[in-house]
Amino acid sequence: MSLHSLSLSSSGLDPAAAEALAQRTRSRRRRVWALVLVFIAAALAGLGFGAVPIGLETQALIVLDRLGLTSLDASWVREEAVLLSIRLPRVLLAILVGGGLAVCGAALQGLFRNPLADPGLIGVSAGAALGAVATIVFGGLFFAGLPPAVRPYLLPLAAFLGGLVVTVIIQRLARRGGETDIATLLLAGIAINAIAAAAMGFLIYLADDQQLRQVTIWTLGSLAGRPWGDLIPVVPVICLAVVGIFALARPLNALLLGEQEAYHLGVEVESMKRRLVFLVALATGAAVAVSGVIGFVGLVVPHLVRLLLGGDHRLLLPASAVAGASLLLLADLAARHVVLPAELPIGILTSLLGGPFFLWLLLRRRDMTRG
Repeated sequence: MSLHSLSLSSSGLDPAAAEALAQRTRSRRRRVWALVLVFIAAALAGLGFGAVPIGLETQALIVLDRLGLTSLDASWVREEAVLLSIRLPRVLLAILVGGGLAVCGAALQGLFRNPLADPGLIGVSAGAALGAVATIVFGGLFFAGLPPAVRPYLLPLAAFLGGLVVTVIIQRLARRGGETDIATLLLAGIAINAIAAAAMGFLIYLADDQQLRQVTIWTLGSLAGRPWGDLIPVVPVICLAVVGIFALARPLNALLLGEQEAYHLGVEVESMKRRLVFLVALATGAAVAVSGVIGFVGLVVPHLVRLLLGGDHRLLLPASAVAGASLLLLADLAARHVVLPAELPIGILTSLLGGPFFLWLLLRRRDMTRG
């Protein structure tokens, strides 16, 4: 018997129970390390694979050259430009968006106490998409006089503001008697999704051919063509929102017992719900603003991580961030190679994965209900 098992036994558990608990702890630790290794492998693959292959040794030499620890000759100029100007910002964007959406999904599933919840459910993604589509269609009409340096930021800014406006509307609709009704919040999100879809359909009807192509590409999601400048406003927003959600791990654990039980455990339930929805809107709006609409990451990843590691949000939330980043890195890698020399929108791949998974979840819940 291990020392860990002996310590558990001395704390009141019988030896068999202590050993079983120790085995579960070791198994969970191995799974966490497996997630971390998959993430590292996916990130290195994203940096290395492409039209210009860049091996691990070359990547290391380029990084050392930038740090001033070695010197590269002119023959490495192409690889250095591809790695630092194209692939590195793309990989970081995949980590931010995938990790952020997965954490938001895990938090909402804890809030709704429902494994079918995801960031798109409360209308934030739809609001962000509507803001972006409106900018694509009417941007040339209303913002033609703006300086060229400002124009690239109009689309992400409009998407971000669209997501925040929808969040405020939904929270107002769900407030009743000073409390936020979760069922009303969910139904309001579904209604906002429908209204936003109708509005986007009307805008698409008004769009010309060039705008229609841009809207189509954006609504399908993509990480391509994002320079470092696009990441600058997104990094602090998503990181701060994710850290804020991490801080709510213990209240989310208490909420799993029910709102009344969480209140008796000292959780300010109403304040926590408002903060959580705002942080989810912040992270989701920023992610959609820079990458377009990428569906199902917030649904698939948290559920799989919960099956692997359990429902403790202190572990579930950071593990979801790692797994979400890994999934989007691998999906982006596939999107770059499936239809060479073109590139497949990443939202198509995540939907191909998420759609069947969602159906499996529904069938699984139906069978459990019958059982």
